[in-house]
Amino acid sequence: MKAPWRVLLLAWIVSVLATLGALFIGEVMLMTPCTLCWYQRICMFPMAIILGIGCFNDDRRSAVYAMPFAIVGSGFAAYHCLLVADLIPKIWVPCSAGVSCADQELAILGGLQIPWLSVAAFLTILVLLTHYLKKTSK
Repeated sequence: MKAPWRVLLLAWIVSVLATLGALFIGEVMLMTPCTLCWYQRICMFPMAIILGIGCFNDDRRSAVYAMPFAIVGSGFAAYHCLLVADLIPKIWVPCSAGVSCADQELAILGGLQIPWLSVAAFLTILVLLTHYLKKTSK
């Protein structure tokens, strides 16, 4: 295996783990996602498919296609973290009905809330894709 391919594989693994985690929380634990969680899912789920196909075909374009999803998802996740940390006024919460984006009840790994895991996943994928694209540029 070539070293750059391993970086793409690692980005795919992170996206698959994040996707499976989101599906577990929603479908097994039956926790309804808030609006910002839905936006983050919209960005994460396609990356699991795009990067998986890219790994299978060893195709550099998959990283290019996944990059906008990682950038936009990082933005949503960072905004969500700021809401949860009370660094943004509650009036800026995008949720009009249903589960509040600012009130996160689920904490794992010693109190780590889901938005922080999401931003970590998106930023990890973003760093890995950037590294991969630099290594494979012509």
